[in-house]
Amino acid sequence: MKDHLLIAGCGYLGEQVAQHASNSGWQVTRLSKSGDNGSLTCDLSKSSDLTDLRSQIPPPSSIVFTASSGRGGLEAYRKVFLEGTHNLFATFPDARLFFTSSTSVYHQTDGSLVTEDSPTEPERETSEILLEAESQVLSNNGTVARLAGIYGPGRSAILRSLLRGDAVIEEDGRRFLNQIHRDDASKALLHLVTFPESTAQIYNVCDSSPLHQGDCYQALAALFGLPQPPNGPRPQHRKRAWTHKRVSNEKLRGTGWEPNYPSFIDAAEAIHSTL
Repeated sequence: MKDHLLIAGCGYLGEQVAQHASNSGWQVTRLSKSGDNGSLTCDLSKSSDLTDLRSQIPPPSSIVFTASSGRGGLEAYRKVFLEGTHNLFATFPDARLFFTSSTSVYHQTDGSLVTEDSPTEPERETSEILLEAESQVLSNNGTVARLAGIYGPGRSAILRSLLRGDAVIEEDGRRFLNQIHRDDASKALLHLVTFPESTAQIYNVCDSSPLHQGDCYQALAALFGLPQPPNGPRPQHRKRAWTHKRVSNEKLRGTGWEPNYPSFIDAAEAIHSTL
């Protein structure tokens, strides 16, 4: 039996991390705010919940933070990401924390290649909160994983829109899409947990082939025998800020991790059957 791993926020990604860890011999404890799917009920923003938890479980050696804001606004972000990480450090000071952030902290709009050393000056306040949480994690010798857009079984906004027939290629279609399959992301997180040199480091977690939006839809349309979507203006009200960048996974791959799906197109047929 390997050490005890705590999954803080056991949703779409966290549950897959838990499954991979259990299959690899880890002792795993799952947490979620709802307590669904056999996880323990815990609101990470409430220190009392974590104090109660500490008396129920053995001390974890590592914590993988995969909680989400539940599509909430600024206050939800502060509670989950800032208060949640602070409370975990206070409750389990001897555990290493692995924090899932987002490549949305990169603001670049010129199609440039971005690495972990690239500037982060996001337009959205939610991304600024993520950066604040990252700083808190790094100062406590934790590890930050900046995830690209997650897709996987039952989830792909890009493919769903094509299948519905309402997809639109924004402007000239040259905007880069940066994505990661859920299974590749979960294996990357578990890999970092076992990689000692990841302490106080940031890693981009994305596939190896950022795609122009137009090229992506063209390839998908050809694959499924569908018409290519029309071009149109970029949407005015996006959850994420409009960016145009190529996110590099070179640093993560340098640790020995490789994605099973180097490109979104590699996984498209398998995803299609789950939508």
